[in-house]
Amino acid sequence: MQLMKEKNRTIGFLIDLDGTLYRGREPIPHAAEFIRFLQDAALPYLLVTNNSSRSPEQVAEHLQELGIEVPAAAVYTSSQAAAQYMQEQRQGNRVHMIGEAGLQNALEAAGFLLDAQTPDYVVQGIDRSFTYAKLTEAARHLHKGAAYVLTNPDRLLPSDGGLMPGAGTLAAAITAATGVQPVIIGKPSPIIMAYAIERLGLPAADVWVIGDNAATDIRGGLEAGCRTALVLTGVATSANVQDQLAAAGVTPDLIAADLRELLTRIMPRDEADSASRR
Repeated sequence: MQLMKEKNRTIGFLIDLDGTLYRGREPIPHAAEFIRFLQDAALPYLLVTNNSSRSPEQVAEHLQELGIEVPAAAVYTSSQAAAQYMQEQRQGNRVHMIGEAGLQNALEAAGFLLDAQTPDYVVQGIDRSFTYAKLTEAARHLHKGAAYVLTNPDRLLPSDGGLMPGAGTLAAAITAATGVQPVIIGKPSPIIMAYAIERLGLPAADVWVIGDNAATDIRGGLEAGCRTALVLTGVATSANVQDQLAAAGVTPDLIAADLRELLTRIMPRDEADSASRR
């Protein structure tokens, strides 16, 4: 299978972050060389993350600290996708937010008014200062008719010390309190996948979706009509991959131990050898 061109078609990449390029403050081996290869080969790529806590600029800065050089314009977050979705709905601009700086920045940049007393939307992402009071306030707004938008459904996230609860865990509490199901923006939702593919500027069939989570990255890619590659460096590991795939009910096009192995699987051998020596 040749990477560079297939019947004169350019191949592009939608690449996950947490668990694929890094775990917390630690880079995942071979992530930097993989990104350098794409840049050197002028292959289009977009880093698509369900993590709503950081802005694209903060993500790019974090990656730079880990030795992975990417511009902020190459990052697309679930916060940006949530703001884009709500703009397109044209159902008001008053927002009650549960989340962190990345979500706040995206909403403000899109012109939404935060901390509204009578919000049109309750928008929720990961919030590591989530409290009972925040749960209560969100529930009251939803009971009064506000629409519920969830940046991403991830219940667990990889971090330095192991897995931690994600935005989906908080959403489960809010839904239990209200009976209101949110509009889900992040992977595997077709909402963020459609936006990301549009930004990449390629047909879905010419795009590889690469990630460590079968239930979000792989399912999202398959349902969007993309090709998919699961790397065993985050939520999925060599020890649990079969259980992860069975639970998600998906079969990726490729499974690779890491991004270096992935390169050797989807590109000509001579180019793979050159990339691995960088």
